[in-house]
Amino acid sequence: MHLADHRPSGRRLADALDGLAVTFRGMTARPDEHNCDCHWGSAEELALLKTPDVELEPDLLRRTWQAVDWTDHGAVLRRILPQFAPVLVAGRADPLFGLEEAGYSLARGHWQRWPDDHAGAVREFLHAWWVQSLTDPDAAVPAHQVLALCAEASGTLGPWLAEWERQTGPLGDRRLAEAAAEWEYELLGDSLPWYVHWYENDEEEMRAELVAWLLGHAAARLRESGAPAELRHRIRLLGLTGDDRYTDPHWPGHRY
Repeated sequence: MHLADHRPSGRRLADALDGLAVTFRGMTARPDEHNCDCHWGSAEELALLKTPDVELEPDLLRRTWQAVDWTDHGAVLRRILPQFAPVLVAGRADPLFGLEEAGYSLARGHWQRWPDDHAGAVREFLHAWWVQSLTDPDAAVPAHQVLALCAEASGTLGPWLAEWERQTGPLGDRRLAEAAAEWEYELLGDSLPWYVHWYENDEEEMRAELVAWLLGHAAARLRESGAPAELRHRIRLLGLTGDDRYTDPHWPGHRY
């Protein structure tokens, strides 16, 4: 995969993808791993997961990362990560609903409990991809989708929002306005703008943290960068509750 290597974020992401390929080279699913041949795939396809370094067809890769019933999801994930990560970065993962599903797949593999070199390679990939989504105008996946994946994969928003605060250039500002426009409808209905799949992640805690960040750092930044007044009012409304929100003259008339 050829990224924008002339940009520091592109070089970092390329190195992170190379790191995944090296770290997980030769990995396989467990010899006794199995899945339903009616709902997942054939015995021949299952055998491919037990064979190292063989590239999977796109549909087989999708079925593999989306499956929730592996005996050892972590081993399956390590087997596919060298191929799965570039597919994610290229925007070709084809989730059923949202890219947070891929974050759920990572969380389900308990990657943060893996040996340091394995967990470190995944962590660096997520951070490198997140920075690239904020700084590369040609990034294939919108930043708000990458954030949802990273939050779901790691169980936290803090590090990702802190990185966004450091990316203060015009592109980072534009990504912020784009994300706020995507999020405001769900947030004004007191819902997180992506579905939390992983039972260990606290949806309400994430929503409250995202709202607090938008009302604090993001609101000032949207104002200073000249974001549309309508959008800034919708973010302001997140600080109001009940009738104060719905009777505000700038209430957009959303129905839930």
